[in-house]
Amino acid sequence: MKNMNMLLVGVGGQGTILASKIIAEVAMLEGHDVKMSEIHGMAQRGGSVVTQVRMGEKVYSPLIEEGEADFIVAFEMLEAWRWSHYLTSGGTMVVNEQKIEPMSVLTGQREYPAEILETLAERSAKMYTLDAPALAREVGNLRATNTVLLGALARHMDIPLSTWERAMHNTIPDRFLDLNLRAFAAGYER
Repeated sequence: MKNMNMLLVGVGGQGTILASKIIAEVAMLEGHDVKMSEIHGMAQRGGSVVTQVRMGEKVYSPLIEEGEADFIVAFEMLEAWRWSHYLTSGGTMVVNEQKIEPMSVLTGQREYPAEILETLAERSAKMYTLDAPALAREVGNLRATNTVLLGALARHMDIPLSTWERAMHNTIPDRFLDLNLRAFAAGYER
């Protein structure tokens, strides 16, 4: 397997880092070398959170260059737009249709960009969108939005579902496991 590069982008509190840890666990269970990096810029105040996960036979660095991400999972639409230039030609984007207005929009200094999904569709040959918070609510808890998005991602990867389930068993506390497995299934079936 050639190295696979994955970029997860969102804002603080969306579970981006946990989702990346689950992906890293999936990679290890599949016998791959894996490296992960996370950037928290003002995450506790609704700022960007970006994680990079690279897996393959041998990975030397967790950092992904522009135009080299095979997958981008965007937990929020504006973050998808901001990071879309990292997607490789033929790469796949999974985009949560949720809008979280940054401080510059909330204070009236800027407007939330219109037609983000249309712009992203032009940049990506394979883009899949979903209302992950709605699916998470259907299974019982909005906080499971991150595992809904992982399910949507897993549908487009050549990794057995059993590996994803084992990774969640190894990563998620038992009291939240059933909810997250249902959320993952909802995203996968979407």
